[in-house]
Amino acid sequence: MFSPKLRAALCTTVVISVIALMDVRTERSPAEVSAAGAVPAQEVKPAPPTPMAVEKARLGHDANWLPEWDAVIERAIPETLLSSSIPRDVKLFCPRFDAMREVDKRVYWAYFFQALSGAEAGLDATSNVQHTEPEVAVKDGVSHRMVRSEGLLQLTYEDADRYGCEFDWEKDRSLGEHDPARTILQPANNLLCGVKILEFQVIQQRKPLLSKTSYWSPLRPGWPGFRVFLKQMSNVPMACGRSQVSALASTPAAAPTGAAD
Repeated sequence: MFSPKLRAALCTTVVISVIALMDVRTERSPAEVSAAGAVPAQEVKPAPPTPMAVEKARLGHDANWLPEWDAVIERAIPETLLSSSIPRDVKLFCPRFDAMREVDKRVYWAYFFQALSGAEAGLDATSNVQHTEPEVAVKDGVSHRMVRSEGLLQLTYEDADRYGCEFDWEKDRSLGEHDPARTILQPANNLLCGVKILEFQVIQQRKPLLSKTSYWSPLRPGWPGFRVFLKQMSNVPMACGRSQVSALASTPAAAPTGAAD
């Protein structure tokens, strides 16, 4: 039998050993500590394909929408585009928007930009067009040449100054018009710029999604590309519920409710 003092000493030793063992087992590397303190990655999931993406895949076209572009958009969507501040005509395409989970709202916007890209650029990341219409046939204030609409969302170098987009004319000027290395044609740069433009229009300027003065002509009711855009919006994410796209597409070219100014 152990004496009371010896038993107390043994108990103390056991407790200290157990605590030490727990410290060893719970010790984490610097990388693990850093990961534990980091903000979790935004949950993302792929958006459905638009009718154009489905058809291009069936025909084996290389210039098509890539799933990783959904993630680029979903991570970039600001909180304002997930809130009740969105224009009411968003619900023409996504009636359940207000009640949806945040991740599903982000997926809706990814789908929206895929549809817009289909109407603007045929989902071709290296699309480059010089328009001849008088209202757009003007000189670009950055490149000092006639404005060209470029990339997935048909943007311009002036957008770098207007919206803080990552386009660098000095780097691009020596590259070919369709060179994918050009900063304005890189999908992430182009799409992130589009998110900034959209947020500026519908949140800061309080314009409807469909507006006669939208940056993008496919979002202007009655303009070329508008019906193409509507057709591409016919496969919105299931979480959106039943949209009114078919009804919009079958009406005359008059602006829908909320598509004023």
